[in-house]
Amino acid sequence: MATGLNIDEVVRQRYEAGAVARQDSLCCPVSYDPRYLEVIPREVIERDYGCGDPTPYLQPGDTVLDLGSGGGKTCFVAAQIVGPTGRVIGIDVNAEMLALARRHTPAVAAKLGFGNVEFRRGRLEDLAVNLDSIDRRLADHPVSGVEQLARLENFIAQQRQNDPLVASDSVDVVVSNCVLNLVRDEDKRKVFAESFRVLRRGGRAVISDIVADEAVPDHLKNDPELWSGCVSGALEQNEFLRAFEQAGFYGIEILKRDTVPWRTVEGIEFRSITVRAFKGKQGACLDCNQAVIYRGPWRTVEDDDGHTLTRGQPMAVCEKTFRIYSSAPYSEEILPVPPLEAVAPESAPGFDCSRDTVRHPRETKGLEYRTTTNGSATCCGPDGCG
Repeated sequence: MATGLNIDEVVRQRYEAGAVARQDSLCCPVSYDPRYLEVIPREVIERDYGCGDPTPYLQPGDTVLDLGSGGGKTCFVAAQIVGPTGRVIGIDVNAEMLALARRHTPAVAAKLGFGNVEFRRGRLEDLAVNLDSIDRRLADHPVSGVEQLARLENFIAQQRQNDPLVASDSVDVVVSNCVLNLVRDEDKRKVFAESFRVLRRGGRAVISDIVADEAVPDHLKNDPELWSGCVSGALEQNEFLRAFEQAGFYGIEILKRDTVPWRTVEGIEFRSITVRAFKGKQGACLDCNQAVIYRGPWRTVEDDDGHTLTRGQPMAVCEKTFRIYSSAPYSEEILPVPPLEAVAPESAPGFDCSRDTVRHPRETKGLEYRTTTNGSATCCGPDGCG
């Protein structure tokens, strides 16, 4: 942990300067789909700082939350992908960067023919508190003593509960581009937790960031140039992935990892990585006589909940796991085996997800299943059964 460095102030000063003039050393170059850049003002493109592009993993109609939206480039690209039925919210703490993004929002909307982007000011580790709202409150009610401080704290508590900056279960996708490494170490896990909170069930996070191949020592963490330059605040790669797990995400996968490090400092390699993770494994485990078959090529695999799947075997799973495996990111590797007669979840018994059991075919077909059929016309014809 950096102990002798005011990280918030160092980052604020660096990015305030970056909002005024291009800072080429802030992060590594990123290539974007050029068709999405045509409507974005040159000033925004020149003030963009990132290490990856999470936007290819968005879908039309998505509600997107961009953490650390800066000058708004990622938001303006996302706006075009999600379209007029979608929505994009940019969150940043830096007032100068927000001013840049807000200034150009009407022009981008005019070129697109629709406006679906807004920018809000907040801290990534506390997405419930609207900092613009607090600034307005302080302007009208300055804090000059303990009583006024208590009133301000009560105002913030009420805002968090009744009018959060970003509500729980309200967005489909959380994206971020080279921002988590700028957050204080003690707050990084809070960012993952907040990302999880605001996502709807079935939602996903797509995060591009800088990671290190070794733990970063304190003397590098206390270097203001390295920290504000997206280097020494980087998590070790395995810790980055573990943070998703600890926040409650599942289906965590590395979508992109740069082979060549962006920077190497004292033998430690720092490179860009893009990770996708999903929300939705919470809830009761119910036995609806469902099974899944893992296609391969590995003999066995283990998921985030400790379920072990054996290649080719119909493994018993609960209704929730069956539903999860039937969609991204598992569906390409899994063959679903539904029961012959569906079991309604409200009438299903509980399922012990701590066990790994092969589902007997009679459980899915039914104990009294005695059907006899002729050969299918689609199999074993003149050209074989393949």
